[in-house]
Amino acid sequence: MAQFSMNGQMNGQMEDGDSSDSDHRRKRRKMGQGPAARTASPAAKPISFAAKMMAKMGYKEGEGLGATGRGRLAPVETQLRPTRSGLGVVPEKTKQAKEDEKREAAFRGEVLEDSEEEDEKSRKELKKQRLWGMGGTTKLKTKYRTAAEIEAAAEGLEVPNVLKSIIDATGSETKLLTSTAGLMTIQNAMVPSETESVKLAKRARRDLESFADEWNTVSDQKKDYELQEVQLVQEMDELEESAHDLETVIQAIRDIKLRGFGITTNETVWEDTISKLESLESEHAMKIDPSVLQEVAVAAVHPLFKKAMHDWQPLEDPAHVYPYLSRLSRLFGVQPSSAGMDLALQSDPFLHSTRPSKSTTPYESMLYTLFLPPIRSAITNDWDPTNPTPLITLIQTWSPILPPFILTGLTHNLIPTRLEALLASWKSSKAPSSKHPQPFPHTYIFPWLPFLPPHHLSPASPTGLFSTLKAKLKSLFQSYPFTLPPPATLTSLLPVLTPSFLHTLQTRHLLPRLATHLAQNLLIDPSNQDLTPLTETLAWLTSSWSLSPTVTAHLMVAEFFPKWHHILYLWLTNNPNYEEVREWFLWWKEQFPESVRDHDVVAREWTKGLETISLALDLGPENVATQLPPPAAGPVKPLGFFPSSSSSSSSQPSKQQQQQQGEAPRSKMQDEPITFRHILEAWCMENSLLFIPMREADPVSGLPLFRLTASATGKGGVVVFLRGDVVWVREGKGEGRTFRPVGLDEGLLGMAEGR
Repeated sequence: MAQFSMNGQMNGQMEDGDSSDSDHRRKRRKMGQGPAARTASPAAKPISFAAKMMAKMGYKEGEGLGATGRGRLAPVETQLRPTRSGLGVVPEKTKQAKEDEKREAAFRGEVLEDSEEEDEKSRKELKKQRLWGMGGTTKLKTKYRTAAEIEAAAEGLEVPNVLKSIIDATGSETKLLTSTAGLMTIQNAMVPSETESVKLAKRARRDLESFADEWNTVSDQKKDYELQEVQLVQEMDELEESAHDLETVIQAIRDIKLRGFGITTNETVWEDTISKLESLESEHAMKIDPSVLQEVAVAAVHPLFKKAMHDWQPLEDPAHVYPYLSRLSRLFGVQPSSAGMDLALQSDPFLHSTRPSKSTTPYESMLYTLFLPPIRSAITNDWDPTNPTPLITLIQTWSPILPPFILTGLTHNLIPTRLEALLASWKSSKAPSSKHPQPFPHTYIFPWLPFLPPHHLSPASPTGLFSTLKAKLKSLFQSYPFTLPPPATLTSLLPVLTPSFLHTLQTRHLLPRLATHLAQNLLIDPSNQDLTPLTETLAWLTSSWSLSPTVTAHLMVAEFFPKWHHILYLWLTNNPNYEEVREWFLWWKEQFPESVRDHDVVAREWTKGLETISLALDLGPENVATQLPPPAAGPVKPLGFFPSSSSSSSSQPSKQQQQQQGEAPRSKMQDEPITFRHILEAWCMENSLLFIPMREADPVSGLPLFRLTASATGKGGVVVFLRGDVVWVREGKGEGRTFRPVGLDEGLLGMAEGR
């Protein structure tokens, strides 16, 4: 007992946590407890730290992990493979993993089949297929044919009766009659002699079947040869027919040549040849290739056409031999056109598209070598561009049978080149008052509008005939003499000019010149009034290039009324005859059109004049000279002297007072004075040159440099600077460049054009 108490005391001390005991003492204590101690409290089990932690988190023993209890029930098991073995040697899934998967599937309401069960099902299915012969592994039963079946399969084959009896007597087994009890029973044992006969029968069967197969092969080949023979016979018949047709064509061609001999008149030769070719086309068009017929037609017509083109004058006889060629247009491969003569009048750019073919046809080659040279020579040397009618007639006549590339070459290159050259040489100063006036450009450009390419037709295009024409119009209105009536012949240009260009032409080129014309040439002289400048100005109000009444009214307020008010002031301050003043006032109102006279700004000027006259009457003769206020200076330019008047009436302004009219102060609206640069710019515009500032200066003189060029790109030409009224042209290159003076003549024009 003492020992037990001691041991118990020692056990208590160890339970209190004495950590100095050795391992063998702990083992001894465990052994000292014995089975009695273990059985004393079987329900008491030690609880680990991890179990306590899991219990605190809500885990209950026997349930799965997770908040829903659907997780694992046991730790993950490992599945060991034999040493140096790879995947697939043993099942990778453990039994526990399979059970977890099934339990998870049961939670989802599904039934999960084990892979082993699936393998078992597949093995059973494969076995079932093998039993029913569907797996391909069961040996098929040999099927034997009788002699009659072999003979029927080989059409035309006759099998001898001896072979029939031998083949039909055999089967898969030998049948022997042994006894009445075993009638026709199968016996495995065979007599040696019978075995030899069976071998012979089998060999005969094999030979017969091989012979039957070869027979079928030869029969098929025979059928193919028979079909090929039929096709060859048909082809030979077609070739014979083609050869006959070709002989007929050759004979017809020989007839054309033979009938051509002995005929002296060209019209007769053409008519005979064309008639034979037409009959040849109608009879053999469906039998011979069209290209062959075209070659034959070109070969037959070529000598006649070459002779006709030798002395042909296209502008004098535009329809020469055209009626004959037009009859063969379909034979020549010319596409038929429903428009007929209107083909050249179409402005569709696709009309003049190039051929998709890489080479020309014989007909196109004939026209290119024989027809185009005389046409090109006539356009270049003989044609007067100011008379477009002959060439237009020629183009309209031949356009239905001309290839597109020839028609395009004429209307896109040759003709526009001549028109541009003529338009560039047109000088507005020679129209129409000079001794040798040039026709206005629209008279020879407008007839070609249906034929020209699009960039020549658009008024907004920066290049082409219309662009050059607009520049010439600007130059015309900058130098047009007002002594002539407005150019009524240019009214045809109005429908094709844009409103913006017309506005620019009037406000920048016409209106400033009219204002200058009134300011410099119109003199208000009550004694001898000359209305010519005013009449010339008002003529533009009623012309086709008319200025609006509003513009004309403001022009009168700016250039006419300042002079008129000044003369009225001078007259009223020199003992006037008011009855004469009244008549003079009413007479001037009648000189203006009603649309200008009754305009608001003009009516205010008339009212202003009446107020001046009323004020002079109120002041009386004693005070009018000193107290009548002078009129305000208007936007007028310096005026010249009045011409001397034959009348010496004291009631009219004196010559000295008229001279004072030229000393009227200038307005801020007065145009800037004309400089030599303005003269040079006008000269460049008249000669179709560009005047381009270069934004650099001459290093020696420090004067700005300009480039004069005829190129639309702004390159080339000549570099100049202006000193006084002289143009200095740069010569040479590099550091040795110098400048020399030149005049505004053909020499400077040639340098600017690069000649």
